[in-house]
Amino acid sequence: MSAPEVWFPHIGIKIGKLDPVAFKLFGISVYWYGIIIGLAVTCGLLLAMEEAKRTNQDPNYYVDFLLYDLIAAIIGARLYYVIFSWEDYKDNWLRIFALREGGLAIYGGIITSVIVAWIFTKKKNISFGLFADTAAPSLILGQAIGRWGNFFNQEAFGRYTDSLFAMRLIKENVNQYLTPDILNNTILFEGIEYIQVHPTFLYECLWNLLVLFFLLWYKKRKKFNGEVFCMYLIGYGLGRSWIEGLRIDQLQIGSTGLAVSQLLSILLVVCSIFLIINNRKNTKEIKK
Repeated sequence: MSAPEVWFPHIGIKIGKLDPVAFKLFGISVYWYGIIIGLAVTCGLLLAMEEAKRTNQDPNYYVDFLLYDLIAAIIGARLYYVIFSWEDYKDNWLRIFALREGGLAIYGGIITSVIVAWIFTKKKNISFGLFADTAAPSLILGQAIGRWGNFFNQEAFGRYTDSLFAMRLIKENVNQYLTPDILNNTILFEGIEYIQVHPTFLYECLWNLLVLFFLLWYKKRKKFNGEVFCMYLIGYGLGRSWIEGLRIDQLQIGSTGLAVSQLLSILLVVCSIFLIINNRKNTKEIKK
């Protein structure tokens, strides 16, 4: 076997070739990233429709919502990324529209989707809390699947590590800034220079799956509509807050060095805990 492009040395996994392009259609490159995102959206929708049937909702509401939300979520994810990477775009505004270069932030998509969902449920005269509870497991499932798009793009990884799940990538294949701790620990194998980093995409995928299983268990034990969505924010926020601390491509607040997604995660966790405690207390008082 030739030198691997991706290598997990401590668990013995070697991947010889990892091309971000899946195939070409009429001369246009179709990327694995796009295919995986499409798969994530489809799986999420199917799960939401099944949950809607279980809770006596109309599954078509979730199809209709997706049609409204898909483009809005992409725009929101892009705006979030651009706002906190403004130095890269301020001198060439046209690059804002160059989505093929990458640059989508999941929190931007989540925030936009919540706004669209609130408007959608008001128009349809249905419960926003129930709608959000139904969508929460689908959202975390989609995020777990979607992280594998980062794997194919060889991006969204962390600092240097020599831990059990350390991942090696060919240095020249990586198209992003590398921190000194990574550059000072490169590895030469068969004449090829590798970097060795935390596979944060994998950490987040596994964490999201744990959150998904928890939400599927918790949904039958909720006390009010919106509680499952709050638990999603707590679960995802806790994982993202520590995983974000490992990443080298953090979106930061100006020159403060503070990671915006890390701070937002902590804020969402605190607010969601407060909402659950407050609403559970009110539910008990009503029953009395």
